Amino acid sequence: MALEPEVRDQFLETVRRFVSERLIPAEPIVNETDSIPDDIAQEMKDMGLFGLTISPDFGGLGVNMEEEVMLAMELGRAAPAFRSLFGTNLGIGSQGIAIDGTDDQKQKYLPRLASGDLVGSFALTEPDAGSDAGSVRTTAVKDGDHYVINGTKRYITNAPHAGLFTVMARTDLSEKGARGVSAFAVEAGTPGLSLGKPEKKMGQQGAHVCDVIFEDSRVPADALIGGVEGVGFKTAMKVLDKGRLHIAASCVGLASRMLDDMMDYAVTRKQFGKPIAEFQLLQAMFADSKADIYAAKCMVLDAAKRRDLGENIATEASCAKMFASEMVGRVADRNVQVHGGNGYIQEYRAEQLYRDSRLYRIYEGTTQIQQTIIAKALIKEARDRNGL
Repeated sequence: MALEPEVRDQFLETVRRFVSERLIPAEPIVNETDSIPDDIAQEMKDMGLFGLTISPDFGGLGVNMEEEVMLAMELGRAAPAFRSLFGTNLGIGSQGIAIDGTDDQKQKYLPRLASGDLVGSFALTEPDAGSDAGSVRTTAVKDGDHYVINGTKRYITNAPHAGLFTVMARTDLSEKGARGVSAFAVEAGTPGLSLGKPEKKMGQQGAHVCDVIFEDSRVPADALIGGVEGVGFKTAMKVLDKGRLHIAASCVGLASRMLDDMMDYAVTRKQFGKPIAEFQLLQAMFADSKADIYAAKCMVLDAAKRRDLGENIATEASCAKMFASEMVGRVADRNVQVHGGNGYIQEYRAEQLYRDSRLYRIYEGTTQIQQTIIAKALIKEARDRNGL
């Protein structure tokens, strides 16, 4: 459901000011303390950022895909840790329940996810199952009116703060592929559920990840999302393109911010008696960055609009995620290079954003996974054209 254009534009302007006046100035504190200040987190809740994609029926804003990516581009201008705080509430942390959950599950969880009172976390990745998500080893065995879950989930975003985990576990032990996997809504504090130590990361300080460990953890049978076994991955696939477009839009936002930083520095920094912006070799970096950002933005907006029209844009979403995440890495590198020695110093933030941007090429599907998805789609199209 689309917002009224005037409401949308006002909200975008509010978010733009919030990013410029509150989030970007707070980046050094977040980087040093590895924590987002409580007052900023509360402001995010008050603005409705935790419930952007959740239906108004459950207290959210219910933005469509085009509006979501426009907002993600604005929010993406700040260090990614800020967006990560509520990002899981926008994606599979809520959408699995919103799309395939039972009425009771929707009523129980969606209002609290929308308000930010409940932080969602998506527990899929395991020590031996990342890109090969169909190799999930965590098991959920039916025992009366409960399921007993055993296994370890790794690098789970927001796990230290989560009140609700969407857990992918194998309910059909005879089925080795994704068809044997089901999705569960598991609340924090469930007996047998424990957390590992928070990981120290290359970048994105303030966004926390850790292991989620299940040891004979008994969850009620009604925790099975949708009440049907074996459809967990189908549920995930329904919102996969949505998550990839959101990440791609965030990459566009961060790259735009870095280009602004790059240009502000270049027009004020002098060498050989003139601003370094006048040197043609640097101008090539400016131009390449602008073209990269423009191309990624066009891709994201086009795919988002087509998704809102009901088109299958799985391939286009992979294209956008792949291109945008690689693009933001190129812009981050140029930003450090234009800053020269200062780019390696924390005060100028170029090095921080360089580290932050690196993760975009890994999560929501690595670049190599996106390439595989795109190639398989192209091969299928070619075979269909040729009757093979």
